[in-house]
Amino acid sequence: MPTVDDVLEQVGEFGWFQKQAFVTLCLLSAAFAPIYVGIVFLGFIPDHRCWSPGVAELSQRCGWSLAEELNYTVPGPGPVGEASPGQCWRYEVDWNQSTLGCMDPLANLTTNRSHLPLGPCGDGWVYDTNGSSIVTEFNLVCGDAWKLDLFQSCVNVGFFLGSVVIGYIADRFGRKLCLLATVLVNAISGVLMAFAPDYTSMLLFRLLQGLVSKGSWMAGYTLITEFVGLGYRRMVAILYQMAFTLGLVLLPGLAYVLPHWRWLQLAVSLPTFLFLLYYWCVQESPRWLLSQKRTAQAIKIMEHIAQKNGTVPPPDLKALSLEEDVTEKLSPSFIDLFRTPHLRKHTFILMYLWFVTSVLYLGLIMHMGATGGDRHLDFLYSSLVEFPAAFIILGIIDRIGRLYPLAVSYLVTGAACFVMTFISHDLHWLNIVVACIGRMGVTIVAQMMCLVNAELYPTFIRGAGPGCRGNDAASSGDQGSCFAGDH
Repeated sequence: MPTVDDVLEQVGEFGWFQKQAFVTLCLLSAAFAPIYVGIVFLGFIPDHRCWSPGVAELSQRCGWSLAEELNYTVPGPGPVGEASPGQCWRYEVDWNQSTLGCMDPLANLTTNRSHLPLGPCGDGWVYDTNGSSIVTEFNLVCGDAWKLDLFQSCVNVGFFLGSVVIGYIADRFGRKLCLLATVLVNAISGVLMAFAPDYTSMLLFRLLQGLVSKGSWMAGYTLITEFVGLGYRRMVAILYQMAFTLGLVLLPGLAYVLPHWRWLQLAVSLPTFLFLLYYWCVQESPRWLLSQKRTAQAIKIMEHIAQKNGTVPPPDLKALSLEEDVTEKLSPSFIDLFRTPHLRKHTFILMYLWFVTSVLYLGLIMHMGATGGDRHLDFLYSSLVEFPAAFIILGIIDRIGRLYPLAVSYLVTGAACFVMTFISHDLHWLNIVVACIGRMGVTIVAQMMCLVNAELYPTFIRGAGPGCRGNDAASSGDQGSCFAGDH
């Protein structure tokens, strides 16, 4: 009885059908990038200071420049390593009193400004930026700075819950149905977030995006690896993740052109409605159909693949069977990941590795946005190093295997993160170089982990297996943000 791989060897392991499906699904992979790391541009924190109506009026009357206004009215810098008091505090002074002159007005009140009382920014903030972010619109600074972490945590909690639930849906009801449903919900929630009238509704829509977006990406990953023959599976798996890197590279350019967060969110959300065309462009996985004893549909799809590839299906196609020994319809369950000692060991190890990988990956991305340089260029530089990482994997994975490159890449990433804790913030270029080295290492790890996930689990729980990645992002959301801040 021929298996899917046996048939693909005759009708084409990576023919026109697979190439068309691959390019189509890679668009989905690229579109996931703004959701995963969009916080860097949606939630950037510009320089800011307290706004005071009295100061604004006095500055206009005296004709101060911006530098003079800051020098005369904003508290000076605090201790090294701490936020400037001028960002969250202001002098408790009646700026309308007649005793205040235009030349160093506070000198008439005291000879030492440190003796003047400070108070919170009761009238809001002034932000030094030409664009906008969720920080500037909802004032997520100072006492409300934790709300920015909560924003990222919501999408990460969504990743966690969605990876488990969506992975089960993909194994239970099919990869294609799962893909279309998650694409629709993701597109709608992304557009609604762009029009969110307040912080609470924005959190809700972001959580909803997290619930479906990673599951959508994983459904596409599973589909493309199940469409191709065994000899091309590793290549398409790595290139599919390179499409995600392409999305990362394009994101800073789009954010530069659209500096206002609502327009940026709308620009990355509206095109995702086009993925609903996958209903006509993408077929269901024949491997999954066979695992559900839907052999007739699987045979029909294999005939379609042969037709698209310009080949003739083998005469024994009617006897098509799954690689695994299946005698009845398989109903996947999360418990299947722990059912045997072998699977149990793999699952626990991979859950831990995914947790560590995601803390490092997200933390390094956040760190690039906190180095004090140009966030667009820094993000671009660190994203570009993911391309050589992918080529390294393609060149060594069949020669060396998985274990040694995985271990070496973890060591390189850990060493880079350790070294960064001792690098002064003034050495911006050195911070960027070391962070890029760490980013390359963790990218190799992440891409290999996806590949290992697909190889270790049987077809009927392949969607739930990578779903263990949900433990990574949910747990690493706050830690990734803190990781960047603690550098």
